[in-house]
Amino acid sequence: MIVIGGGLAGLAAGVALAEAGWRVRLFEQRPFLGGRATSYVLPDGEHVDNCQHVTLGCCTNLDDFYRRVGSADKIKFFDRLLFLDPQGRRGEMQAGILPAPFHMTGSFAMFAPLTWKDKFSIARAMLTILRAKAHPRDLDEPNPISMLEWLRRQRQTKGAVERFWRVVLVSALDEELDKTDARYGIDVFWKAFLSNRTGYRMGVPIVPLAELYQGCKVGIEKKGGEVQLRCPVRSIKFANGAVSAVIFDNDRQESADAYVFAVPHSTFAELLPQEIRHADSAFSNLQNLKDAPITGVHFWFDREVTEEPFITLLDTTTQWVFNKTALYPPAVNSENGKNKTNGQYLQLVISASYDLLQKPRQEIIDLCLKEVRQVLPNARAANLVKATVIKEAAATFSPEPGVDRWRPKQETSIGKLFLAGDWTATGWPATMEGAVRSGYLAAEALLRAAGTPQKFLQPDLGADGLVTLWA
Repeated sequence: MIVIGGGLAGLAAGVALAEAGWRVRLFEQRPFLGGRATSYVLPDGEHVDNCQHVTLGCCTNLDDFYRRVGSADKIKFFDRLLFLDPQGRRGEMQAGILPAPFHMTGSFAMFAPLTWKDKFSIARAMLTILRAKAHPRDLDEPNPISMLEWLRRQRQTKGAVERFWRVVLVSALDEELDKTDARYGIDVFWKAFLSNRTGYRMGVPIVPLAELYQGCKVGIEKKGGEVQLRCPVRSIKFANGAVSAVIFDNDRQESADAYVFAVPHSTFAELLPQEIRHADSAFSNLQNLKDAPITGVHFWFDREVTEEPFITLLDTTTQWVFNKTALYPPAVNSENGKNKTNGQYLQLVISASYDLLQKPRQEIIDLCLKEVRQVLPNARAANLVKATVIKEAAATFSPEPGVDRWRPKQETSIGKLFLAGDWTATGWPATMEGAVRSGYLAAEALLRAAGTPQKFLQPDLGADGLVTLWA
């Protein structure tokens, strides 16, 4: 069988099908695996991630995927989340001794950037989510509502919206609150913060992202398959209502018993002939899926400016600061030359960065540098050795209200054709967890069609503590 696309969705499908006994041939147009969640080397030898990606304790399928490909030990989990605002006020989120859903009560009560009025309004909304088992009645209305509208109905204060809900959800969903389906926003807090003591724990790769996928190629090849890079698909051939071949450069054709297309939704739509695209609403509706951007800013300072592994910033354009020097092991830092200069490498992340897409890179660097120096006092005396900006205009699909009606299933009406990608129907937004889920679901659909059903999808992280009384 053939997998088109070497991002997380394609890799998950390929690895699963190889383990199920299929000979997998995976084709990726780029010279590396990982898709949007990968890394590459700059001309001066520096390893940079396309954008910093993280996992959470509630991402059970991503965790399973890392174990399958031998990368579980390349993820470091943290129990403490640190928040800073430009005035120097700190807030921490960390599980205490109480059972879920009260495990965050202690750190939440001491969260300095929020007023008591903010905290009471947040607690009231959390109780609504808890009582409704993450499905408040608002979600059953004929017209889906935005997360911002749901928060307004919950009488959330301005501080609660800007310094809590927005901070968490824009980073998690890559979209502003007024453009986010309330179901997704509520789901984030249910799965990550309410239902389980460990769902919020953040896992950060301690190697460049591309190194997470080395085991994928090995696993597929060990089962008799192959992985080919720099192989963009140019078109698809159809015969008798099924895919008969895929066409590469120089009119090279490859055929198989089944095909999994794990490419961006816009790319897949362009590969389909117009008559097929318009004949099936699952394909024609792809045009309704919108993209959301993420911008990554990379700073190399001549000295250490923070000891924290990562920080969430409040009231700034910059949302996250990741201390790559601290996160990477000595071998990677030495390769990057950090031990020679005693400098520090920070990666900044701005999700839903619509306002930055048209800005010159130097303007973005100046803006983010000002914010970093405002929040981190040690950065004020440090010299910025170099910087780079990476804009991903189509980083994710936008989880706008009602978007699920446009997301196709993994099994299609076309014979031998299956879909994978975070944009397909997974029940999750555009995350690495969603991408892996789509790959597993595509593998399950293919095996079901072949008469050899097998299960790969992992169950969600179960409720624990007192939440079991509600869930």
